[in-house]
Amino acid sequence: MGSEMTFYENLSQRGVSRRDFLKFCGSTAAVLGLSSTFVPTLASKIAGAAESGLTPAIWLTGGKCTGCLESTLQATYPNVADIVLDILTLKYSAASMATGKFAVDGKKEVYEGDRPFIAIYEGAIMEGLGGNTLVNADGTTSLDDLKAVAASPNIKAFIAMGQCAVDGGWVRAFPNPGGGTGLKPFLDKEGYDIPVVNLPGCPAMPDELTAVVVQALMLGADGTLESGIEAVAADLDRLGRPKYLYGGTIHDSCPRRGHFENGEFVYRYGTEAETLNYCVYPMGCKGPQTYRRCPMIRWNDSQSWCVESGGVCIGCATWNWVDNNAPFAGRHRRVGLASSGPLSGWPLQGGGLHPIGTAAGLTGVVAAALVAHGFGMKLAKRIGPDNTLKTEEMKEYDRKRLKNQGGA
Repeated sequence: MGSEMTFYENLSQRGVSRRDFLKFCGSTAAVLGLSSTFVPTLASKIAGAAESGLTPAIWLTGGKCTGCLESTLQATYPNVADIVLDILTLKYSAASMATGKFAVDGKKEVYEGDRPFIAIYEGAIMEGLGGNTLVNADGTTSLDDLKAVAASPNIKAFIAMGQCAVDGGWVRAFPNPGGGTGLKPFLDKEGYDIPVVNLPGCPAMPDELTAVVVQALMLGADGTLESGIEAVAADLDRLGRPKYLYGGTIHDSCPRRGHFENGEFVYRYGTEAETLNYCVYPMGCKGPQTYRRCPMIRWNDSQSWCVESGGVCIGCATWNWVDNNAPFAGRHRRVGLASSGPLSGWPLQGGGLHPIGTAAGLTGVVAAALVAHGFGMKLAKRIGPDNTLKTEEMKEYDRKRLKNQGGA
């Protein structure tokens, strides 16, 4: 009990009350798909981990915009900086600490030490010019950092934080002069057999990182994060994502889904249809092909998210999203074989169709029509052999509805 009180006292000094902490545990339980009855267990696990000895961690960075780190450190609820970093001791973070000998020593202390550790990687792996597209102050490169960490016998896993770390993100967009690529493809190519937990999205959500860390605490056979992270890595989908975070599409849980089913769409901003929150699929929404939990987790203290704020989902958690989804305001019909499985929203090898959850969420004639439409797209070469997409021309019925909404 004393250790638990010490933990709460430590949080209190940072302005986090016991009530706030239990709310944090409740939200984390929801993200993990657990009932509220697990909240006391989560609280006990986190408090115990913080008191029994923190797990070393380092936050490496590649080519990035720093959005994932900013999103994590500026989250106010749950306060990741105050709670998760009481479980992990972050020895090094290039983008959030002063550079120099102190930072370099902290980094080496982790990967040259004798304690198990995990590494969070943000940004694309920059292979261009032999890694010299991203150079540290001491003359080493980001590739040198990554290889040194990957070669350590004590690294337990990487967490690829955000789409850039997963597949190169916007950094690898055409023409990709810096040679940006994803963490897992790079490690595989270099022969490193290290688990990678992918958290796609631009940026990744703080709650997703929190959920992975807390899940590791829950699954650890000996109650440690080190053993738990291995258990987390063993229960990923085929794209290396936690199944409970990426098992459904944006479209599946979108609050505008009812309007989609009723055929009520926005065809022009500034119309009554927009004020009625009709479905924005014709405006370029990529929700049907994007596997993420934005409608449930939400952003800005769980206040809102892209579609709810009036925008469209641009599919930032899908493979090569900048090249494949642009123009973001253009409608794409990526409708193929129904699937809610691990390859949903990502390309299949061998020129296969892009499976998405739309048909899976519909029934009967509508679902059959959508599947047939997917084959039709392939035959019509709207989906090319490399699985890239073309923006669809506006149909006649769309023009009529746009005219009815006051458009040209």
